[in-house]
Amino acid sequence: MKEETLGSVLFVDDEDAILESLVRTTRKLNLTVETTNSAEKALEILNDRSFDVIVSDKNMPGMNGNELLRLVADKWPETVRIMLTAYTELDDVIDAINGGKVWSYMRKPWDNEELKLALKQALEYSAIIAERSLLRRTLDQITTLKKRSFMSFIGSSMPMQMVYNAIEQAAPSQASVFITGPSGAGKELVAEAIHQMSKRKEQAFICLNCAAIPSELMESEIFGHIKGAFSGAVSSRDGAATLAHNGTLFLDELGEMDIGLQAKLLRFIQTGTFQKVGSSKVEKVNIRFVSATNRSPQQAIEDGKLREDLFYRLNVISIQLPSLADRDSDAAQIANSFLHKFNKLEEKGFVGFEREATNLINNYDWPGNVRQLENTIHSAVIMSEGPLISTANLANQLHLSENELKQLSGKVKKRQVTSATVLDVEHNHSDPTSNGNAVTPLADVERAAIEHAISLCDENVVKAASLLEVSPSTLYRKIQQWQS
Repeated sequence: MKEETLGSVLFVDDEDAILESLVRTTRKLNLTVETTNSAEKALEILNDRSFDVIVSDKNMPGMNGNELLRLVADKWPETVRIMLTAYTELDDVIDAINGGKVWSYMRKPWDNEELKLALKQALEYSAIIAERSLLRRTLDQITTLKKRSFMSFIGSSMPMQMVYNAIEQAAPSQASVFITGPSGAGKELVAEAIHQMSKRKEQAFICLNCAAIPSELMESEIFGHIKGAFSGAVSSRDGAATLAHNGTLFLDELGEMDIGLQAKLLRFIQTGTFQKVGSSKVEKVNIRFVSATNRSPQQAIEDGKLREDLFYRLNVISIQLPSLADRDSDAAQIANSFLHKFNKLEEKGFVGFEREATNLINNYDWPGNVRQLENTIHSAVIMSEGPLISTANLANQLHLSENELKQLSGKVKKRQVTSATVLDVEHNHSDPTSNGNAVTPLADVERAAIEHAISLCDENVVKAASLLEVSPSTLYRKIQQWQS
């Protein structure tokens, strides 16, 4: 197997003998080396491919080294710049550093070991610059692509970006989707979004809350019944199965359905056929199933509340909806939307929230999730006078003690460290592990970006490096680390 190079170096000097000497000196360093005898040719080469390090003579005919390295610094800032000069007067050194924006300079004639050491250090520095630059671009891209809202959802937190992406990926397919998440988090909104973004959007979206319908009526709710099927069946009635034909059937709180009825539901899902209660006629429909539960499916299976075979039939695509407490500062965005809604509905004159009230909204855990937040804002609008919602207005609805109110409203919520806030952590030297599961490892973001670029380029690492605007050697080093 061919050994991977440590990096690439471009030597620029108007004397061929100097270039030959530089090549001989660095031959055993396992570098990709190219040489040229003018600054103008060096720029042509750099326009075609990138280099980790450029080593240039200072005084050359035409464009000199200072001008060349200054252009390199402006156009290819990730390339580490080293100046070779026979002049070591202080003014010349300062001129090289300031004019050429160089990382280092070396005297002519050079010491071979010093040159090798300088190149190794420059390559290490180049790797650091390239990785940081790649990460910054990746984070900038993620931040740019972040959605502040999506369909009926409001919120720009990273957990919700993942939900939005999952919906976009799942919706166009015909596969069944299983949504998990706490009560009040918006599972029905996820199901509606999947339907609205699917090819079935012009057809019916039928929702059945399995926890809200008595078990003795659930079979009729799903399959319908004919007249006289049971006491009180004074007329025939279509069930959700008929109504959802060619559309989407959302089965909310599936684990609350009678275990015996789950067997009939499984057969219906497998065959697409059913019989109305009291009828011998077999009907066939085409339905896309979306299901949800607020409890752990595995725990529900262990407790005998959910058939395992039914779960695996419905769980082709999984979407985990986070609690509101895990959504960074989304709560404040959602609260503002609710304030606008209820302000109009109740004909009030509120214009916003006091700063401390916003802190309270962001810091409170919201055990009832978005539904609890909605009810709290609605109540505060009704029971308060404007123009601003205060902490006192909210505290009354949340039954907070004076001490809890002070703790929650007197500080800004510590932001979760996600890929959107990593740059702030880098500058402020915060501890990115202090927020537990909220951390998105930088290495994961970087690796995902690199692997995605390579995949788009049909595994062509050089082409991927060009798209990412880094040296191919940077990608090769990363791949080698992942495989080791």
